[in-house]
Amino acid sequence: MSAGPAASGAGCHGFSRAGRAAAIVAGMIVAASTPLLAHDQGGQARGFVTGLLHPVSGLDHVLAMVSVGLWGAQLGAPAVWMLPVAFPMVMAMGGLLGLLGVPLPGVEIGIALSAILLGFVVMLEARPPLMVAAALVSVFAVFHGHAHGIELPPGENGLTYSMGFVVATGCLHGAGVVMGLTHGWRAGRIALRLSGAVVTVAGLAFLWRAFA
Repeated sequence: MSAGPAASGAGCHGFSRAGRAAAIVAGMIVAASTPLLAHDQGGQARGFVTGLLHPVSGLDHVLAMVSVGLWGAQLGAPAVWMLPVAFPMVMAMGGLLGLLGVPLPGVEIGIALSAILLGFVVMLEARPPLMVAAALVSVFAVFHGHAHGIELPPGENGLTYSMGFVVATGCLHGAGVVMGLTHGWRAGRIALRLSGAVVTVAGLAFLWRAFA
């Protein structure tokens, strides 16, 4: 059953609380590696701002992360908050791998596939079991996080940089959820499915670029 505007609003309230919890958990994960990631103190503010801007600097990241929110809104509670919480939490772990220089093959391909498949499930308004949806989102989160982690600029603080990209990701998910509130209306459902189709086509272009 589709979540109406009132139900979606309740879901967003839960998302807000859960999102704060996810940010705290993600920060704790990255904080555990602080001795390995430490940079000069002057890089802390720069690190947070750089991390905050990094997810919005690439269209592939933006489309995939917004799609997570769109899909959650289509699925309704509890997916409307569970998916946007699962992604940043797992992404933080992927980011830690990148910060530590742990290699992950096929990162660009994984990111392109995330746009293709996340757009596809939004287009179809797919309704798999909640754990399947969360697992799909989490797998892609590792690739996105790793891509952020390996691009830490020299001299900037790894912890604050990680906090920045986790916060930015949560905001992109939130934007997707807000747009997904239109799911309560027929025209909104059609618009969301068309948006999913656009993301899928864009993902195919990203995949072509990854092999080029």
